[in-house]
Amino acid sequence: MVRRDRVNSVRRPSQGDVARLAGVSAQTVSRVANEHPNVDPATRERVRAAMAQLGYRPNTAARALVTGRFGMIGVVSFDIGDLGNARTFGAITAAAGEAGFSVNFMGVRARTEQAIAEAVDRLAVQSVDGIVLIESRILDTPALSLPSALPVVVADGDRAHGYPGVDIDQADGARQAVNHLLALGHDTVWHLSGPCDSHAAHRREAAWRDTLRAAGAPVPEPVRGDWSPASGYERGKELAADPEVRAVFAANDQMALGLLRALHEAGRPVPEEVSVVGFDDIPEAAYLPVPLTTVRQDFAEIGQHCVELLVERMANPGGPARHLEVSTELVTRSSTGRPAVKGH
Repeated sequence: MVRRDRVNSVRRPSQGDVARLAGVSAQTVSRVANEHPNVDPATRERVRAAMAQLGYRPNTAARALVTGRFGMIGVVSFDIGDLGNARTFGAITAAAGEAGFSVNFMGVRARTEQAIAEAVDRLAVQSVDGIVLIESRILDTPALSLPSALPVVVADGDRAHGYPGVDIDQADGARQAVNHLLALGHDTVWHLSGPCDSHAAHRREAAWRDTLRAAGAPVPEPVRGDWSPASGYERGKELAADPEVRAVFAANDQMALGLLRALHEAGRPVPEEVSVVGFDDIPEAAYLPVPLTTVRQDFAEIGQHCVELLVERMANPGGPARHLEVSTELVTRSSTGRPAVKGH
């Protein structure tokens, strides 16, 4: 029979164990664990190697007493199944890990200020050092006043809130897409837009409309989807049935996929009869039967900037609320071409 005290006798490695293995003092181990800057780089690496070998994990509560930080970032977001939200969350998680933080996620269903405030409050009592809000959806109020004293950074949100923020240059990406199609010789460009409660959809649609007006081109009525391939397919059937439609800018790649299927079923080849441009540059875009011309956005850079601004806010809570925009790039593939001569 195995005695209980022997089962429980396996103890966790201590700072002293790490110090003996690394050949340093326990104070040096403490400094490395608490990310103190005054440690020789070679010594820091030796201590970290000893920690890894022994499986040593610093006590987060003790570290917080020394550094004032728990090493945890909270992320609040709407539907994480949405591709853009999922990729933004993944990028934030990766950037946080590189900066030495773990991530605690809190999902929100209702697109209201109250729902977000409640999510922030729940994270605030879970030992997080700051919060990234992936707003993405337009709220029920133009104001956003969060009750927590924690630093907050907003991704894909409304700048009027007054919080530091990071966003893709949505307008420039849409301009590149529309100007590309106009430069090929298309008279105008139809738009398969995103949902009406999306910041990104509004910005892309506004830039599409402004670019056509600046070029003196007709502005067709936009056709609205919900970001999904299914909506792209259903609304794409309407576009495919209109012989005047020769060029379409889809607000994201997933809706563009549905549109491509609708055009194929209608016997309207791409790009010979209809040119299509998407937005996002999802991994599948380059490997479709007709590779998709699209606007590439760098989600990794979004994540890095979110963590950068949050750490900056932790160090200087009263500093200015900086806003950073991540540039976009038009990736030209086979789904766009010069318009065919009508009647041929």
